[in-house]
Amino acid sequence: METNNEWMNDPALRAIDRNKLDFLDKMFFQSTKIDRSNQKEMMSFLVSLSKVSRDNNISFKKEEVELIFDVLKKYSTPDDIAKMQKISSFFRSQ
Repeated sequence: METNNEWMNDPALRAIDRNKLDFLDKMFFQSTKIDRSNQKEMMSFLVSLSKVSRDNNISFKKEEVELIFDVLKKYSTPDDIAKMQKISSFFRSQ
């Protein structure tokens, strides 16, 4: 995904707390720096992400997650969408 945050200004997201969107934007930027084919690196990133979200008291309702993914897809390439689905499948399996 590009590092711009145009997606955050999508009108469909107006009801979601801006702190949550800022958190996601930072997460997406950081995720561009990891090797997704390296399972150890991916797990380390996801564990760190989980800790940061807990430390900052950030959680998402299922409906928010679905809405955010729908919006992100509008601004993403097919490759970016596949990466998002891989990350989200990890969380659904937990």
